[in-house]
Amino acid sequence: MLHEDRASRARALTQAEAQAHVHGICFKTGPPRRIGVELEFFVRDLSDPSLPVDPDRHAAAVTGLRALSLRSPLTFEPGGQLELSPPPAGSLTACIEGAAADLALVRADLRTHGLGLVGHGSEPVIPPHRLLDQPRYAAMEAYFDRRGPAGRAMMCSSASVQVCLDAGHEEPGPLGYARRWRLAHLLGAVLVAAFANSPIREGARTGWRSTRQAVWSQIDPGRSQAPVDGFSPRADWAAYVLEAPVMCVRREDGPWTVPHDLTFREWIRGGLPRTPTLDDLDYHITTLFPPVRPRGHLELRMIDAQSGEDGWHVPLAVTAALFDDPEASEAVYRSVKPLAEVAGFRPAPRNPLWETAARDALTDPELHAAAVTAFTVAQEALPRLGASASLQEEVAAFADRYVLRGRCPADDLLDPCSGKEDPS
Repeated sequence: MLHEDRASRARALTQAEAQAHVHGICFKTGPPRRIGVELEFFVRDLSDPSLPVDPDRHAAAVTGLRALSLRSPLTFEPGGQLELSPPPAGSLTACIEGAAADLALVRADLRTHGLGLVGHGSEPVIPPHRLLDQPRYAAMEAYFDRRGPAGRAMMCSSASVQVCLDAGHEEPGPLGYARRWRLAHLLGAVLVAAFANSPIREGARTGWRSTRQAVWSQIDPGRSQAPVDGFSPRADWAAYVLEAPVMCVRREDGPWTVPHDLTFREWIRGGLPRTPTLDDLDYHITTLFPPVRPRGHLELRMIDAQSGEDGWHVPLAVTAALFDDPEASEAVYRSVKPLAEVAGFRPAPRNPLWETAARDALTDPELHAAAVTAFTVAQEALPRLGASASLQEEVAAFADRYVLRGRCPADDLLDPCSGKEDPS
C-alpha cells in the first residue's frame, strides 16, 4: 500500500485530479476543538540588538537549540528568524502553557550564546540578509527579485504571530467553516490594525504602522491576495491554487528551476518539460501566502509579532475567543460584516481597508470601532473558554492601553522616535 501511494504521488497529475485533491484537503470539518499558534522572532545580540548576528554564531546557537527536548517543532526563516510551532492543543490555556514552556527553554539556551528573541512585525534596523543557503530559499529569492525588493524583506525581515484554528462545522452557523473562513478575512484588517507593531525599517519611519503588512501586500499578488469572495471556500481555494504562479520546480541534481509567469494550471497543461505530480502540487501550496491559508485548519497569518516575552498571549487569546465561542463569533461577525463593503475579499490584502489598517491602524474610526467591539466581546468570552484570570487581565490591560485609546503597539515605537533614531 505504501509503495502504491508513493507511486501515485509521483505520476503525472491531471487538472481534474489536482482540483479534487485541493478541494478535499483544504477544509477538514468538525467541531472546533483545537487551537494552535506559530511564533516567529528575530534572533538578536543581547548586548547590541542593532548589530546583525554573525552567521557562524547563529549556526552555533541553532545547533544548541536542536539538542533541546522541545515539544514544539523548531524551524528558521531565511533571514534567521526563529519559528516555534507547538502542537495544537485542546484549549487556549493548554496552548499557551505548552508554547510558553518551550519558549522558556529556547530563551535560556540562547542566553548562553549572548542572544535573545525580539518581537517586531518587521526588522527595525538591520537590512534584509539571507542566512539560510537552501535550494528553496535561493529559488524563492530569485523569484521575488524579479518583482522588486519586497520579497527579500518578506523572507528575511518579517515576523508574525500566526493563529491556527479548526476549520469548523460542515453545517452553516457561527461555527460553520464557511462563516469562519469569511470572518477570518473580514476580521483580518482589524487584527492587523490592533496589533500593528512594525513602523520602523532600517532605522527610519516607513509611514506604516504595520510595515510587515505593507511589505506582504507588495509581493506577488497571485500568492499573497485572498481568493475571490469567500462564499464558496473550497471551490475558491482550489481555483486560487491552480491559478497561482509556480514559484519553483524542485530538482535533486542542481539549482531549482524558477519559471517565468507560469500558473500551476498551465504547468499541468504542458508548460514545462515534465508534468507536475501530486508531490509538486502539495509543495506548490506551501509557497502560497494569503492572509488566511486553509491547511485543513485555518491559518491566520496577518498579525505582527509582538514585543515582550508574553506579548503573543493577547492576539492568540482574542482571536481564539472570537472564533471558538459561538456567542462572540456571532457578535463580532455582525460588527465586521459592514466592512465587506470596503474590504471584500479581493484584492485583500491590497484593498483600501487593509491598506488603511497597515498605515493608520486604530486611528481610523471604522477600524477603531470594530476593534473596540472585538475586544469587548472577546473579554466576555474568555471566561467561557476557561481562560485564566491572569490571561484575562493581560487582554484587559492591552485593551485599556491601546484599543480604547485608538492606539497600537507601533505607536509606542513612534512616540519617542524622531527621524532616523535607532529604535532598538
